[in-house]
Amino acid sequence: MVEAVQGAGVVVTGAGGGIGAALARRFAAEGARVVVNDLDADRAKAVADEIGGIAVPGDASGIVTEARDALGGTVDVYCANAGVASGGSEAAEEAVWALAWDVNVMAHVRAAQALLPHWLERGQGRFVSTVSAAGLLTMIGAAPYSVTKHGAYAFAEWLSLTYRHRGVKVHAICPQGVRTDMLAATGTAGDLVLKPTAIEPEDVADALFKGIEEDRFLILPHPEVSGYYEARAQDPDRWLTNMNHLQQKWEAAE
Repeated sequence: MVEAVQGAGVVVTGAGGGIGAALARRFAAEGARVVVNDLDADRAKAVADEIGGIAVPGDASGIVTEARDALGGTVDVYCANAGVASGGSEAAEEAVWALAWDVNVMAHVRAAQALLPHWLERGQGRFVSTVSAAGLLTMIGAAPYSVTKHGAYAFAEWLSLTYRHRGVKVHAICPQGVRTDMLAATGTAGDLVLKPTAIEPEDVADALFKGIEEDRFLILPHPEVSGYYEARAQDPDRWLTNMNHLQQKWEAAE
């Protein structure tokens, strides 16, 4: 058992399935009190009933107050997990870009706005951001997703460097492919880049809890992402050329 989460009040957004449901189950198994959030009220209730948690359905951007009340007044851990896998290029409609920005970035910002006054007052709190390896690298065929996941990572990084001396812990989870509905929605690009090394949602939860125990900011369920990230930083042109080769391979297969 991870002592840091035993008895903690935990909120997991987008927890009606996939990574979110796996996180909710793991927190509950570790002795936490869990609020399960999802836009789909039935799915939120199903997971909450399964783990003995509390369902708080609705838009992840605005559920902190209700979740806090459901937990008896305190949120100890907030998992900003809800996300949208928006594909397309620079030509994607503005509505697609706006939704990706709102869900993948601004929902995290709004949650932090609601949580931080309480956390800073008592000198502790934990913010878990489900980002993506696309936030460290990129993803072919998915400009809105890649750009906004970079934003989600940058915001998590900023939270950590700004408030870590005041007791706020931040973790950024950056997996590659995970066997969820979101992976299925990535289509042929996901089949080429993500599917071959895809892992289970429970593997992501395992990686997070190991990171919590080790007090690490960056959580890499796919360890090889560390090497890709290093290669990108050391030689951006070579890395971009290699990624372009993937792009060309994907275009040829379309």
